[in-house]
Amino acid sequence: MNSFDLADARSVIAEQVKFNILTHSQAADNERARQQIARSFISDTLTVPSKEMYIYASRASLGDDVYHEPSAVALETHMAKLTGKEAALFLPSGTMSNQIALRTHLKQPPYSIITDNRAHIHRYEAGGTAFHSGATSIAVSPLNGHHLTLADVQANVMLGDNVHIAPVEVIALENTLNGTIMPQEDVVAISDYAHSEGIKMHLDGARIWHVAIETGIPMNKLCEPFDSVSLCFSKGLGAPIGSCLVGTKDLIKRARWFRKLFGGGMRQTSILTASAAFALTHNFPRLAFVHDLAKKLEHGMKELGINIITAETCMIFFDPSPIGVGYAELAKRAEALPDPISIGANPRLVLHIQTSPEAVDDLLKLLQTMAEEKKAAGFVYSPQTEQKEDKKGNIYLRAEETSKNTKA
Repeated sequence: MNSFDLADARSVIAEQVKFNILTHSQAADNERARQQIARSFISDTLTVPSKEMYIYASRASLGDDVYHEPSAVALETHMAKLTGKEAALFLPSGTMSNQIALRTHLKQPPYSIITDNRAHIHRYEAGGTAFHSGATSIAVSPLNGHHLTLADVQANVMLGDNVHIAPVEVIALENTLNGTIMPQEDVVAISDYAHSEGIKMHLDGARIWHVAIETGIPMNKLCEPFDSVSLCFSKGLGAPIGSCLVGTKDLIKRARWFRKLFGGGMRQTSILTASAAFALTHNFPRLAFVHDLAKKLEHGMKELGINIITAETCMIFFDPSPIGVGYAELAKRAEALPDPISIGANPRLVLHIQTSPEAVDDLLKLLQTMAEEKKAAGFVYSPQTEQKEDKKGNIYLRAEETSKNTKA
């Protein structure tokens, strides 16, 4: 092929390769998406970067994180200091952060881990603990219905070298869990016991930020009882992606190796780590507003006669059956509003840094309207009509799916 033919061929290939991902109405589309997110109670993972976050991220350093990326190093150094640990590692997701932590702690089977029955590690990480680490999970339902205690752990722990068992080598807690705060004294009691038995402690602290805001306990104190902690920048804080694993230098050195093995080695990460830094500085303080807004919604629902199951931070678990309303019915009516509201057809409402106060007011107005409609139609409350909390802890089941996913 001569030089002229090659130039023509290159031009043809370039035409085939090029692609414009932006729509003709991208600015308007983005503004519409922001408005929809402000009226969504589905999850705090739906938050999007602000224009200010984008600008800040575009000014970050230029490097390669597999070799050296200054912004990534700076963020990891800050996170280690913030949590009182020796080192930190930036990772693309909370699931990878949790699973790499477990894989780093667990050396040679047979072994098992203890988790709360409702924990993300147990329920929503695609069986990663068994797949990646070959570990058995002992999923414990807390006797108090709220959080694991030392008594729960001691009643389920397996220790020793009996050939019939898989000894517990890691206890993995989650704080917050379904929006509820685990008391620090219980965390410390479990940690003291675990370490006395040579058991490692891991914290899925995806939403630990909420605990710090609500309790005023410093981050290093919250993380102190644990050998490793995973903290999320996208849940709650509003960064587009990323989590951080913190622990000892040796643990993080080996975790970095596993990150590469897992396919999590990244290159030009500064746009991500800078977004995380922006979120820490500007979005973390806003969690207090989120909690206040959640309390407003909680109190308004209580005044209407709705049963509140739990409401401690950014999540409200509720039962609308006392006013004659079902989850699927409520979700459908909310979606049909002139300015739609998005909620799941399940007991969970999640508020976040981009939830608008107007969305809370409109949701309360809708609930009041539906309560009045039911009353006018002759509805009379009976305890037998209550939609019981799913004791298995599956908050993602839609109401109409419950019957086919729950064993008799």
